[in-house]
Amino acid sequence: MRELVAELDARARTAPDAVVAIDADGPHTLATLLGAADDFAKVLAEVAGPGVTLLIQADNTWRTVVGALAAGRLGGTLALINRHSTREEFAAAREDIAPDVVVASAAALSTWDTEPAGGPVLDGWRLAVGERGAPDRWAGGVVIGLTSGSTGRAKGVVQSEAALRYASRCTIDAVGLRPGDAVGALVPLSSAAAVCFGLYLPLLLGGPMLLLEKWEPGAAVRLMAGHDARWTMCVPTMALQMGAADGVDGALAAMTAMTVGGGPMDAGALGRAERRLGTRFLRVFGMSECLGHTTPAPSDPAEQRLGTDGKPFPGTDLRVVDETGAPLAAGVAGHAQVRGPSLFLGYARQGTVERPRLTDDGFLATGDLMELRPDGSVIVKGREKDIIIRGGRNIDITEVESAIARHPEVDQVCVVPVADEVLGERVAALLVTAREDLDVPALQDHLHREGLTKGKWPEYVFRVDALPQNRVGKLARREAAAIADRLRGEEDRVCGRSG
Repeated sequence: MRELVAELDARARTAPDAVVAIDADGPHTLATLLGAADDFAKVLAEVAGPGVTLLIQADNTWRTVVGALAAGRLGGTLALINRHSTREEFAAAREDIAPDVVVASAAALSTWDTEPAGGPVLDGWRLAVGERGAPDRWAGGVVIGLTSGSTGRAKGVVQSEAALRYASRCTIDAVGLRPGDAVGALVPLSSAAAVCFGLYLPLLLGGPMLLLEKWEPGAAVRLMAGHDARWTMCVPTMALQMGAADGVDGALAAMTAMTVGGGPMDAGALGRAERRLGTRFLRVFGMSECLGHTTPAPSDPAEQRLGTDGKPFPGTDLRVVDETGAPLAAGVAGHAQVRGPSLFLGYARQGTVERPRLTDDGFLATGDLMELRPDGSVIVKGREKDIIIRGGRNIDITEVESAIARHPEVDQVCVVPVADEVLGERVAALLVTAREDLDVPALQDHLHREGLTKGKWPEYVFRVDALPQNRVGKLARREAAAIADRLRGEEDRVCGRSG
């Protein structure tokens, strides 16, 4: 992040007291954070030299910001790991990234069975040393963020500073942000996308980043309202939870927009949440492997902002192809492919970059089903593997969730399979709703009115206080399926059913 650090150095010569971060410890000025970064960089240089690969515990606090600036000062690479990672997850990350230095709290290092070396850094954290790797081994990568690992072992996504700048600039322009605007950093800063939009973008913009260390919907709204945040990016679950929190009516009226991406979304549910908060949602499509590559504009009508995933950034190409890789016409759903300036360099594997698998003309298959509209906007139809197989019939989870979410009294929904001896799988729905009588018959009546085929209707409906989330705030489908299976078992026992 050398380019960003150089810009901050120049800015500090004229505005050293500008507040650039606010966390639970209070406001932090540009001069304070750069000074802390310089001190930390000296420690890192003594241990590993320039071009250091630093694996740091990713908290939404000043420490992560200082770690990023210190790595940038040394021309190094910042790798991030969630503080709640298990010993096994840390071991896998360490194997893939092969960091020169690990920095985390003493409690985290103990959990990860890693011995610290030397004195404290970053106001009480500890440092552990690895084997020194080649300083140029990341092919220009400056950030390595781990994926959520929802489908297995987490992968380290390697991104360049050019990609971070491109995605940040495109977002600033599309949203209409101005220098000095405050930006909410709500998503844990452990992924490449979160670092781009929660850390790099606000530092580039010059306003304070509002760092929320522990997720709590009401606290998130109060933080952003209290500091006049103009923009934030979060996942759908977080946006809907903020919209359903107590005492939030109109609290974010000063916000230009809130970008929402990273999971299935319904226009009705998003519309209810944004009206409650008093802002505008921008439904987008993006991934850590190709940062934030579509968006609508705040001035777009609601049906565009909430019913589509916007249009690609200038310079980014999206296409929809069939099973053979042949491009499909507008209006036909198929497999999504993308290429552009924010495409990642590859995955971290055994301390170096494993280049991504691309088509001959440079497109990456995203694993999503998508429809491209004649006006250039896109609609993500769901993941290619998000299906329930009931009696040999494939049921699109996103289609069912979208139909349920259009019920005006459903705040959040997650559709999952439950095992069945005869049919293989049946359809279950977890609902967050204040309506206590929204049971199977009531929900099926709604789906009948929506025109959803009867064979896709949920056969189990369970009200829950909240849907499970993974460490980056996305819906945790495996945990949701386990909850549904447990509740189905309890219901079957009460009703005297055998399974």
